[in-house]
Amino acid sequence: MFIVFDIALITMEIKETPALKRNNVKVFGNGTQPMLFAHGYGCDHNMWRYIYPAFEENYQIILFDHTGAGNSDERQYSFEKYDTLEGYTEDILEICEELNLQDVIFVAHSVSSMIAVLAAVKEPGRFSKLILIGPSPRYINDDDYYGGFNSEDIEELMEALDSNYLGWAAQMAPVIMGNRESSELGEELTNSFCSTNPAIAKHFARVTFLSDNRQDLQFVKVPTLVMQSSEDVIAPKEVGEYVHKNITNSQFKILNATGHCPNLSAPEETIAVILEFLNQPTNA
Repeated sequence: MFIVFDIALITMEIKETPALKRNNVKVFGNGTQPMLFAHGYGCDHNMWRYIYPAFEENYQIILFDHTGAGNSDERQYSFEKYDTLEGYTEDILEICEELNLQDVIFVAHSVSSMIAVLAAVKEPGRFSKLILIGPSPRYINDDDYYGGFNSEDIEELMEALDSNYLGWAAQMAPVIMGNRESSELGEELTNSFCSTNPAIAKHFARVTFLSDNRQDLQFVKVPTLVMQSSEDVIAPKEVGEYVHKNITNSQFKILNATGHCPNLSAPEETIAVILEFLNQPTNA
């Protein structure tokens, strides 16, 4: 009861500041070092519910919803600002500034992994570690780069989004989740997709799947963990290997888990790998 009451007090306090109110930020935990969790496309901070409890005893936990997702202030969504991932990066850095966060461990899933990369490149002194789950710097194949999709695939995806977003969500969410034995997870992701404003969801999808952040990887200087599911239709193994190869101070871990959301489908394994990374000596 004490912890719940304490969380409520903190939440009431932080809602007074613009960025924290906009992004529905939650702050709690018994530690002092911040762990910032960023969700992926079509999701919200609830997607971390199986992960963060393992860390709240020793860290300060920060959860939030990207603008336009979850319980964020959708009125502040700007198609101009969020026409690139830089807009989301700006939000992250505003949250860090308003909370005065330093030495941040940034845990990011899917497209948020590249938002984390951009944030760490822009303000490297603010972040101590990056943990990237299912990252992809570019989804479209290009010369000798394999991103998992060709241009025609992405064009068809965009057409499906434009013509019938809810139908696309119902069809694609279970594929993205990739765990047929756990159909309830696919249903959860479908519901999450469908609860997002279709206009925003379509725009964010276009920004996500047409982005190219390959050149940004080389500028990441903080220690980074790249986590890759053994089977992932959105971010294949080759993509994870590419991210690892191009971030100098990085480690690469292939999970036994399958699908694009091991934070939901394999939380125990995900937690164990993160803990192993965090518990390494600082010079490892």
